[in-house]
Amino acid sequence: MKRVLVGMTGASGATYGVDFLRKFPGEKHLVLSKWAKMVLQTECGLSESDLAPLVQATFNDQDLSAPFASGSNRHDACLLLPASASTVGKIAAGIGDTLITRAAQVALKERMPLIVGVRETPLSTITLEALHKLSLAGAIVFPLSPPFYGNPKTLEELVGATTNKLLRLLGVDVPGGWREEDLE
Repeated sequence: MKRVLVGMTGASGATYGVDFLRKFPGEKHLVLSKWAKMVLQTECGLSESDLAPLVQATFNDQDLSAPFASGSNRHDACLLLPASASTVGKIAAGIGDTLITRAAQVALKERMPLIVGVRETPLSTITLEALHKLSLAGAIVFPLSPPFYGNPKTLEELVGATTNKLLRLLGVDVPGGWREEDLE
């Protein structure tokens, strides 16, 4: 993986997007929705400018002329971390009215990996149907529910375990898989 686009929406769980931006070794580009900025501040005490050192560039969610709005600009994956139910519904309905929803549509139509880190609970039937539709279209539905098999002791370890699963999904070699030592 060389270049990824991370879209953060207004769902709770901004820490997952932040942790991914800190750990992904490749080129990262970021789009924050209006509500993602509020959640980022509320949950993490961070602003958009605090994330700037972690990324190559940040794009305005209203800028549909940004490079990631076009399939002619290739990237290795588009991740929505976290993805709100509203964003999921828009993408599944073919609505590309923001850079995040348009970039997700581009990823699907160009057959680039789209990882939808949904952070919503419980899930309504409508959201489940939208996630099913996205999965059928090629998206990877990735509920942001952390694994506990590593016996995490802190919130950072718990979030990090989820981030590590995302990194592995993108081909990044990260130690600590379930019973990994049994493979050696």
